[in-house]
Amino acid sequence: MARSAKQTKFIFVTGGVLSGVGKGITAASIGSLLKARGLSVNIQKCDPYLNMDAGTLNPAEHGECFVTHDGAETDLDVGHYERFLDTELTAASSLMSGRILSEVIGGERSGRYLGQTVQFIPHVTDHIQRTIAATGKSFDVHIIEIGGTVGDYESLSFIEAIREMGVNLGPDNCLFVHVVYMPYLGASGEFKTKPAQNAVRELRSLGIVPDALIARSELKPPKSVLPKLSMFTGVEREAIALLPNAKTIYEVPLSLEAAGIGDVVSRRLGLRSQKPDLASWQRVVKSASTRYRSTIKVGIIAKYIDNQDTYMSVFEALRSAAWAADVNIDIVWVNAESLEKDKNLRSALTALDGILVPGGFGRRGLEGKIFAAQYSLTNKVPYLGLCLGLQMAVIAAARNTGLKGATSVELNEKGASRVIDYMADQKDKAFTGGSMRLGNYPAKLEQGSLARRVYGQENIIERHRHRCECANAYRPKYAKWGIKASGLSPDGHLVEMIEATDHPYFLATQAHPEFRSRPNRPHPMFLGFIKAVIANS
Repeated sequence: MARSAKQTKFIFVTGGVLSGVGKGITAASIGSLLKARGLSVNIQKCDPYLNMDAGTLNPAEHGECFVTHDGAETDLDVGHYERFLDTELTAASSLMSGRILSEVIGGERSGRYLGQTVQFIPHVTDHIQRTIAATGKSFDVHIIEIGGTVGDYESLSFIEAIREMGVNLGPDNCLFVHVVYMPYLGASGEFKTKPAQNAVRELRSLGIVPDALIARSELKPPKSVLPKLSMFTGVEREAIALLPNAKTIYEVPLSLEAAGIGDVVSRRLGLRSQKPDLASWQRVVKSASTRYRSTIKVGIIAKYIDNQDTYMSVFEALRSAAWAADVNIDIVWVNAESLEKDKNLRSALTALDGILVPGGFGRRGLEGKIFAAQYSLTNKVPYLGLCLGLQMAVIAAARNTGLKGATSVELNEKGASRVIDYMADQKDKAFTGGSMRLGNYPAKLEQGSLARRVYGQENIIERHRHRCECANAYRPKYAKWGIKASGLSPDGHLVEMIEATDHPYFLATQAHPEFRSRPNRPHPMFLGFIKAVIANS
């Protein structure tokens, strides 16, 4: 691989021992430390799945699908990257094996490799390298997280590709960070380094010698483990960081900086950087760690309840808004499917100060979400609807005022009163990947509306991910239903925002504003919601 005039420095982050060890947070944290040093930083996730993108992955298994401004459906780690680096990434920041293989096979079919036997090495690995290099072009530093665990068969192509990049570009331009897990055995009162040693041995057997080691643990280990880790992994002590669980993930950059990792990376890559300015980040950590005088309770009417990662961006947006409003927030899971089957579960709603209905797909749990929206309208409980949350709110308003058959095409494809239907260009794409209305779209907010007051401006841009929209035939009935379309697409054809006309805070958007919220700059819809919850409670 040829070296460019301005040589981008590459940092590769791999993981060992087990999955979910924290590679994404580590990669994002290193990026935030380098950006705080005045460097231009880009970041990318390489996933070994044979999917083309994350759009069709099960959120209960893989967490939320994060959408970039240019419409890419990506892994949730891209959301961490955006929040930690306070930047907007592109489709290039998410690379899956399915895309690589598709492009290589497409090249073979079009004659790119005429006369050659197309193989994983060199054709697939070369294509991975070219894609990584193109994504990092013009940046000072490009960070690449390799998904999965070192030793997985499915990730070998990526591991070989970055090994070759390390050889081709040399140690001055590539740095390898390995994130491992160090368990604690309560019976003997010991932290065991053997899994970490084995994980490094596995990586070295594939031709990569780590330059830095991040040792994750549940509890805080003694520094006496450092000499042992260094001795049996070959990583210098100064390049090893002990990273126990933190009260908030936003502590991780400060912990890595305290361990000297920012300086190690800068020195080994020969980066000319300034003293890091971490004041803003320190304020975020202080806000996240403060115990405020009052606490509000907000219910998430959820259908994907297997783990918190399914609504990661929503949770983080709520928390950052609560910090900005100086309150603690207790986020309560409310199973939408249980609420649908047993509408006597009102106790789950009466205990809440606010209700949030997030996005999702499929008919399971939809009646429970509608019921929650109806409850909010009737009892004047602050409500925030996101994407599907807007659609369920419109159905709830229609049913509350007499249109008992109001429904969605997802609930009843042949229903006579489909107040929510497929968009005109989506009717033949119901089950195809990457074909929804995705990414940034503009909207215009009505003067004097709650939406306009919350945003403080007329024209907005938000990210989208949906196939269905409000059926325009029913818009003249909104006033009778007690709602209004306070945000429309610039051509006036699509409903982008609705709100109740007699309510302390009932606001819903067809977009996903959670994707644009930042820990130090909460999104106005979430901040407005939290302030309304405080005032109402």
